[in-house]
Amino acid sequence: MLNKLIILITFILFSTVTYSTENFSIKAKIKVDLNEVIQAGTVTPVNGISAAGQPNENAFKVFAKEGYTTVIDLRTSSEDRGFNEPKVVSELGMNYVSLPIGNGDLTFANAKILNKHLEQATGPVLLHCGSSNRVGAMLTLIKRLAGEDQKDALAFGRSAGLTSLENQVIEVLETNSMVEK
Repeated sequence: MLNKLIILITFILFSTVTYSTENFSIKAKIKVDLNEVIQAGTVTPVNGISAAGQPNENAFKVFAKEGYTTVIDLRTSSEDRGFNEPKVVSELGMNYVSLPIGNGDLTFANAKILNKHLEQATGPVLLHCGSSNRVGAMLTLIKRLAGEDQKDALAFGRSAGLTSLENQVIEVLETNSMVEK
């Protein structure tokens, strides 16, 4: 009985969602592990979005089953996906949006375009690139456009997969004036 109680308490401690005292928003990791999504057969968006690296057909089936309505692909046409992604997404009943983000495309103008696609979605959105690094970069810029300070915008971007592009994003944040909202 004591072992079960300890396990229950441990589970509760590790599954508790923390709340920010500054803005009362839920702090959660937006980037999903696609292998876990496939194994579990389920996925839950955070504020309507899941971020990921390149999904395969099995992952897309889970997103469709879970009610995702839109897939936004930030990969360029020269990046091999291994299958016809637009066709697979469409056959599963989801909308496919291509917004290629390559070198030099991390801009506030492109963040505004991405944000428009996110706002137009009628349900949960899967936002992906090759590793989720570009996803995190673009979501950082969207958060900054929305008025978040740089520190919070970067933290949000990291939760969505921002890694090696962080210095480039910081340069964009610090050297480019934000486009009009």
